[in-house]
Amino acid sequence: MNKIRKGDTVQVMAGNDRGKKGEVHSISPKDGTVIVAGINLVKKHQKRTGNVRTQAGIIEREGPLPLANVALVCKNCGKPARIGFADAAGKKTRKCRECGQFID
Repeated sequence: MNKIRKGDTVQVMAGNDRGKKGEVHSISPKDGTVIVAGINLVKKHQKRTGNVRTQAGIIEREGPLPLANVALVCKNCGKPARIGFADAAGKKTRKCRECGQFID
């Protein structure tokens, strides 16, 4: 079970975008990376490929961030928090270590 999932709100803790918040678009546990909306924008030079309608030119898109550089923002206390796991009604759920509330 991952501590950060798709759709969660996270805050960047290190790097050029430090302090910014965004929603998780995708996560890759194998690589240990996460893609956050509007964070770590990189420019990609893309040329047209045949007759397919692809966007050509210089496009901006989100680049991957290491999982260690983001922290989950608790919905209850609104601060970036460390996440633990606890049993709630016989089910393993995520729990904020700052305020003690269940996230799921």
